[in-house]
Amino acid sequence: MADTSVQVQQPSRSRDLDKLLLRPGNLVGPRFEPGAELRDDLQAFAKVLVVGAGGLGCELLKDLALTGFRNLEVIDMDRIEVTNLNRQFLFRLEDVGKPKAEVAAKRVMERISGVDIVPHFCRIEDKDIEFYNDFSIIALGLDSIEARSYINNVACSFLEYDSDDNPREETIKPMVDGGTEGFKGHARVIMPGITPCFECTIWLFPPQVKFPLCTLAETPRTAAHCIEYAHLIKWDEVHRGVPFDPDNPKNMKWVYDEAVKRAELFGIPGVTYSFTQGVVKNIIPAIASTNAIISAACALETLKIATECSKTLSNYLTFVLYLLYFVVFGY
Repeated sequence: MADTSVQVQQPSRSRDLDKLLLRPGNLVGPRFEPGAELRDDLQAFAKVLVVGAGGLGCELLKDLALTGFRNLEVIDMDRIEVTNLNRQFLFRLEDVGKPKAEVAAKRVMERISGVDIVPHFCRIEDKDIEFYNDFSIIALGLDSIEARSYINNVACSFLEYDSDDNPREETIKPMVDGGTEGFKGHARVIMPGITPCFECTIWLFPPQVKFPLCTLAETPRTAAHCIEYAHLIKWDEVHRGVPFDPDNPKNMKWVYDEAVKRAELFGIPGVTYSFTQGVVKNIIPAIASTNAIISAACALETLKIATECSKTLSNYLTFVLYLLYFVVFGY
């Protein structure tokens, strides 16, 4: 009896990548040569460092692996908390307390065959400068201005100029910076010596919210005032000489308890443990959809830099998830 079954051929995992790398185009870079060799070189030689394994970093690590990058490393100093689980999709309840970098690397490698991800559970300052020089591109998934400034300074320190005062191409360390804040996000490409660096545009960030100490001590009006009173004033009064550690659950619980007492004294509602964490650590509510969109933009820009399959962002992409409205600068 003849076999009448029809075998359905599954599409190649690199199908969409091939559309970018195997065909010529009008927006490609001057050295772009389409072909399977380019895809193979991307997998073999391009080495990308992802800085941060939080909401944006998890998405970015996954997207880069699916985009064709095979040699990835990720660095993050934090451990997984229960509050991370609603948006940092690589983590599970049983992972709470484990290093984010290690769990994120493990989960991506379990789901995507052929990718090699090396995790680093440490502060970015703990690595020597040459560690960062080993990467083709640095992708940032950070929520800290200070951390961005540090990586920016490291990348710019590699830059050298020729006799005509032009940047030497082999010393340029490209950075792709992503950031999200609720329903808003940005992606940008920083090419030291060519585009403005992070320090050149740091004034674009809004100033940090600060409360007058007299308001905290005398006339608190909001839950945040009560929390900052416990954090900035009461802690030093009770724990003289002992620095407050925002990553220590016992320290955070003490601040929360004191903030509750303060709020009850003045009849102020709204003090919760999660809100206390947000105020003390300056945590901005994260939206998973925003992280996914900004991560996709950063992964695409990283691919453009590595292959020249298209022109990269000259500077900035800003996204606002209200009516799917976004603005692109610099194309």
